[in-house]
Amino acid sequence: MTSVSYTIPGLHVTDHEVEVPLDWASPDDGRTLTVFARELVAPSRRHDDLPLVVFLQGGPGGKGPRPTAADGWVGQMLTTHRVVLLDQRGTGRSSAVRGSQMAALGNPAEQAAFLAHFRADSIVDDAEHLRKTVYGGRRWATIGQSYGGFLTLTYLSKAPHALTACYVTGGLPSIWPDTHEVYRRTYPRTAAKNAQYYERFPKDVERVARIADRLDAGDVRLPDGDVLSTRRFQTVGMDFGMKPGFERVHWLVDEAFDRGSDDLSDTFLEAVMDLTSYRSRPLYAVLHESIYASGATTTGWAAHTVRDEHPAFDPSARPLLFSGEMIYPWMFEEISGLRPFQAAADELAARSSWTTLYDPDVLASNEVPVAAAVYHDDMFVDAQLSLATAAHVGSVQTWVTNEFEHDGLRTGDVLSRLVRLVADQGGPLRD
Repeated sequence: MTSVSYTIPGLHVTDHEVEVPLDWASPDDGRTLTVFARELVAPSRRHDDLPLVVFLQGGPGGKGPRPTAADGWVGQMLTTHRVVLLDQRGTGRSSAVRGSQMAALGNPAEQAAFLAHFRADSIVDDAEHLRKTVYGGRRWATIGQSYGGFLTLTYLSKAPHALTACYVTGGLPSIWPDTHEVYRRTYPRTAAKNAQYYERFPKDVERVARIADRLDAGDVRLPDGDVLSTRRFQTVGMDFGMKPGFERVHWLVDEAFDRGSDDLSDTFLEAVMDLTSYRSRPLYAVLHESIYASGATTTGWAAHTVRDEHPAFDPSARPLLFSGEMIYPWMFEEISGLRPFQAAADELAARSSWTTLYDPDVLASNEVPVAAAVYHDDMFVDAQLSLATAAHVGSVQTWVTNEFEHDGLRTGDVLSRLVRLVADQGGPLRD
C-alpha cells in the first residue's frame, strides 16, 4: 500500500494505491492488480475525524472524477465528509486495461475469462479491501451514479455491514437481470428522445440526412484512419440521455459541412472520432452487456438482436434515428480502438455462466438507508424496472422526477435532496 498527499486550491488530496488479486475467488494464484483511489478533504479539516463517503462511478469501465475545485456535489460532501474517488479496476490508475494487452492474455476464451473479473462483484471486493486496509475497516456511505447504482446493489448484497447509507442517482438496476428486456424498453425511449430532438431542431432532419447520404456514398475517414459509417455516426445519440445532449448533437451537425463544400468538415470528423473511438474507455463497450449477466444467463448481443424489432433505427431509414446506450458487434470490427477486443467480446456475449451479482434475500432484509433518484424519462435506466427493485429492497426511498436527465448529479441539486431524504428518516447508520 502506498499513499501520497498534496494540496490544491480548496482540496487536500491523498492518493492511495493498494494491491488486490485479479480473482478474488482465488486470491493466491499470483495474478494481481493495482487499485487506485483519491481521497479528498477540505484543507482546513484534513486532521478532523470525518465520516467517509466513497463515490461509485458510472460506466462500466469508468474512472473516478478528476476534480479541479471544491464545487458541485464534491464540494457539498466536503462540508461534512472525506470523499473517496475510486478508479474501478481496469480504469484510470487502477491497472488500466488496454487493447495492446489482449494478445498477451492468450486465446479468446482466456481473454474473456480475464475480462470477466472486471465486473461489479470484483469492484465491490476491491472497495472492501481498500476500506479495510486504508481506513481501518470504518463503515462508509456510498454515492452511486448510473452504473454506480448497480455497484451499490451488489455492495448491499455482499457487504451491507460496511455501509452507513447509500445515495443512488439514476442507477437502480433490475435485480432480476434480463438483457433483452432491458433493450426492449430502451429502444422506445431512445426513439422518443429522437422525436424530441427533431422537434427542437426541425432543420436537422435534412442536415442529418445529408450527412448520412454522404457517409453512405463511402470513403469518409476519421483522423485516426477509421472509416466513418452511418451506423457509427448514429451512436453519437448517446448524448441524448444528458441534459445538454440535444444541443451538443445539434452543434455537431451544424458544422458538419463547410460553406460551399460537399465534404464533411475536419471539425465534424474530429468531434465524431472523439465521441466514438472508445480508446480511453474500452471496457465501457467490452463489458456493457455483461453488467446485466448474473448466474446462468447469456447476453447474446442483446442490443443488436432487439434492434431488428425496431426498423426505424436502420441506417438507411429517413429521418435517421440516433442510437443510444447500445453496443453492437460491428463496433469491434469498425472501431480500431475496440478491434483488439473483438474475439473476447464475442466470447463474453456467448458466455452462460457468471458470478451472481445480487442476493434478493439479503436485499429484501436490508437495513442500510438508501435514497435513490429515479429519472422518469431516463434514456438509459428504465424507471419501471428501478421502481420494481426499490419495492423489493428494504429501507429504500425513491424520488421520482422528470426534472433531470441521467446527468442530474452533475447538473442539479439531486444529491442534496437524497441526503435530506435519509436525514429525515433518522440519518445514516452509525460508523
